[in-house]
Amino acid sequence: MITTNYTRIFVILLCSLLSFTSCSRKITENGKASYYADKFEGRKTASGETFRQNGLTAAHRTLPFGTKVKVINVSNGKSVTVRVNDRGPFSQGRVIDLSKKAAKRIGMISTGVAVVEIKYKKKK
Repeated sequence: MITTNYTRIFVILLCSLLSFTSCSRKITENGKASYYADKFEGRKTASGETFRQNGLTAAHRTLPFGTKVKVINVSNGKSVTVRVNDRGPFSQGRVIDLSKKAAKRIGMISTGVAVVEIKYKKKK
């Protein structure tokens, strides 16, 4: 009898927890990140802005321009927050292209490509 009551309480708490977490609007993607070559400095991005390597910006295939994205380098745990202002990357398996400044912050300059986790809040 006591075990049954504890089981019921556990199930109720578990269901409550799951219902609260399903309301979360945070999205996570995993994949590879690369960074822009220097030849893109000064060129127009898909949003119409001028690209600058010393900005904290990124390219993503589908996120709305202006979306803030936290990029975490899985190999070292370093992270940076960037703003999406361009489209790309166009290489298979890559989820985001970073400015050189952002790539430096997460320690991926020497490798050129890094496995990352990206997190962002989905806009309504």
